[in-house]
Amino acid sequence: MKKTLFALTALSVVGAANAASTTLTLYGVIDTGIEYVNRVAASPTTPNVGGSRLGMLGVGGLSASRWGLRGTEDLGGGNQALFVLEDGFVPSTGAILPGALFTRMALVGLKSDLGQVTVGRQTTSLLDGMVNFAPLRFAVTYEPGTWWLGVNYRESNMVKYTGQFGPLQAVAHYSFGTGVPVLSTGNLLANGGAGETPGASRDNTAFGGSLMYLNSTFGIGIGYDQWNPAVVTGQTGKVRKVSVGANYGTGPYKLYAGYRWNEANFSNGNTLIRDNYWWLGGTYQLTPALGLSLAYYYADVKSAAATATAPSTNPPNMQQYTLQADYSLSKRTDLYVTVGYAHNGSLVFDSAVTGFTVNDPTMTGQKNMVGVVTGIRHIF
Repeated sequence: MKKTLFALTALSVVGAANAASTTLTLYGVIDTGIEYVNRVAASPTTPNVGGSRLGMLGVGGLSASRWGLRGTEDLGGGNQALFVLEDGFVPSTGAILPGALFTRMALVGLKSDLGQVTVGRQTTSLLDGMVNFAPLRFAVTYEPGTWWLGVNYRESNMVKYTGQFGPLQAVAHYSFGTGVPVLSTGNLLANGGAGETPGASRDNTAFGGSLMYLNSTFGIGIGYDQWNPAVVTGQTGKVRKVSVGANYGTGPYKLYAGYRWNEANFSNGNTLIRDNYWWLGGTYQLTPALGLSLAYYYADVKSAAATATAPSTNPPNMQQYTLQADYSLSKRTDLYVTVGYAHNGSLVFDSAVTGFTVNDPTMTGQKNMVGVVTGIRHIF
C-alpha cells in the first residue's frame, strides 16, 4: 500500500520535516512470472547453440519491478520543490540491477503553475510524449519499447522542462552526457557514455522535445530525440528519432497507432541503422476485472551495419503480434497471460541495436520465435 509519511522516515533520506509542508512517498512495483520461449540462442555470441527456455522472468512482465521515493515541499505561492529516487530489481532473485543505485531515476527540481524544471537522471522527452500511445504501456513482455525509443530512453546529467496545461503537455530536455555506455552491441562509448569530457563537450550529449494532447477519449503526440554518441573521444555520431502516436477510446474499446522514423550514424557518416517502425493495437475491457489487448509491430529496416567500417546490409523486416489478458484481483494486484509471436527476429525486436536488453537472441537460421508468460503484479 502506498504510504505518505510526514516526518523522518526509517530510511533516513530526509531530516526532520515540517509535516504541514513536506510529503514523502514510498512506492513500487513487484512483477514476476514464468516464461516459455522457443528458438532462443544461448547468448548473442553463440547463436548456433540454444533451443527452448523455461524459467522465471528476469525483467518483469507487464512492468519492470522497481521501488522508489518521491517527495515535495510547499514553498508557498503555488511553488514546490520536488525529488524522485527510483531503482530497479530482479524479483526472482532479489538482485539490484547492475550499475549505480537509483539507475532508473534520480532527480530534484522546482515546480510552479508554469511547469517544472528538474535535473538529474530522467526519462527522455520522447518517452514522455509517447507512453500513452503504446498499446501495452511499454510492457517489458512483449512490446518493443527499446527498439522504438532507443537504448538512451533514460539519460543522466539531464536538465528537463515539463509543462502541463490542461490536456496539453510540453516537454524538452538536454543531457550533458547520457551515461549510456554502448551505442549498440560491440560499440562501447568513450568514457562510458558519461560525456562532460574536457575538449570534447559534444560527446554523448542528447536533447529532444515532445508535445502531447490527451483527454478522456482522444490523444495525439509527436516527439523528437537526438543523441550524439562518441565511440572515440571527440568523434560524435548522431542518432535521431521522430515519432508520432495517437489513441482513441469509447466505452470498453481503445485503439492505438503510431510511427517512428530512425537514423543512427557513426562519426564517419556510415549508417548503423535506418528503419521505419509502425505499430497498431487495441484494448477491450471484457468485464470490470478482465482486459484484453492485441498489438502488431512492424520494423522496415532499410540498412544496417555492425560497426563503422562494416558493409551495410538489408536484413529482413521484423514483425510481431502480441496478445495479452490482464485480470485485476484488486486495484493494486493483477494476474496476466501474454503470448508473443515474432517473425524475422527476436521477441520485442531484441537485437544488437538494443543491446539484447531482454536476452532473447534468435538462433541462427530461425525466422520465428514464440513466447508465453504468465505472472502476477503488485503495485504499492
